[in-house]
Amino acid sequence: MSGRAPFRKESRMSNRRNTSRLGVFLCLVLAGSSLAVGSPQAQGGGPPAHLERLKSLLAGILGESTGTFGVAAKHLESGQELDFNGDAFFPMASVFKLPILVEVMAQIGEGKLRLTDEISLRPSDQFLEGSLLSDLKAPGVKLSVENVINLMMWQSDNTAADLLLSRVTIPAVNRRLRSYGLDKIIVSRSVKEILLDYFLMDAAALKDLSKEELKAIYDKTAVENPQRIREAREKFPQKMADQATPRAINTLLEKIFKKEILDPAACEFILTTMRGCQTGVKRIRGLLPPGTVVAHKTGTVGGTINDCGIIELPGGTGHVALSVLSKETDDDHTEDTIALIAKTVFDYFCFTR
Repeated sequence: MSGRAPFRKESRMSNRRNTSRLGVFLCLVLAGSSLAVGSPQAQGGGPPAHLERLKSLLAGILGESTGTFGVAAKHLESGQELDFNGDAFFPMASVFKLPILVEVMAQIGEGKLRLTDEISLRPSDQFLEGSLLSDLKAPGVKLSVENVINLMMWQSDNTAADLLLSRVTIPAVNRRLRSYGLDKIIVSRSVKEILLDYFLMDAAALKDLSKEELKAIYDKTAVENPQRIREAREKFPQKMADQATPRAINTLLEKIFKKEILDPAACEFILTTMRGCQTGVKRIRGLLPPGTVVAHKTGTVGGTINDCGIIELPGGTGHVALSVLSKETDDDHTEDTIALIAKTVFDYFCFTR
């Protein structure tokens, strides 16, 4: 398919933003003498004054960015948190693979699945975008559930996600989320269906076709009616499907970190898997000190460029859950914006707890 690739590999953009801006922000942070532990509350019993200053810094970053962003950040040990558009809905893109993994681990705990179970790859499982598994010959490939999980989370493999989702089912994922009180994370479709919708193709009629058949249909539409495809991509972010709020994703991250869902071993498995994420190296991790441990999941579709995860702060200063979701953005600078948000939050909570 031609044009901007949805659910694409999420690590190739260069960091063009002038990083001297970061120095300006951090100088402002460090200049405040009330940034020490136990700084006074804001007037009127609101959040601590230093969180208001952090919010102002983040507002400055977002003010220079195109598109719409939602940000939620929380220092998990102290409970201090802030957000921008925290309750607004954004397309999750591949971030929705985290709720899928939660449901997989829940069903493993219930004895419905095992990490050693094998999954066979069929031609109808494959799609054109964002998948190592779709580049292989099928049938003829069998992978364990654990290997499919790793492909889904480390490489953000779309075919791997759909293989798991077909086993645990969409209704089960949503029921599990609701049982945790998370009604603002909505999983509606498989990745293949999402991308068919993005390309304005009839998902119900075409979802079982091979990637070669789908490519032929898309290429024909691109030649005969390109305006239809452009309009579908413009309308995609407005559809209330496969969307979530930053605060809801951050709450899920917190529950996993604090072992409040599933069993402790399953939560640790999820965190360990997320630490192996190889996509989006210029997003949350982009400006953090080398070696910083980040358990995260990226997502990219059209003008949506996301990264959500848990950052380990140095020197025993705790952990920060950070979710940055976006839509209708400028590809050239969105990764820079996410990196700058993460670095500002990282440095701030290193000095304030």
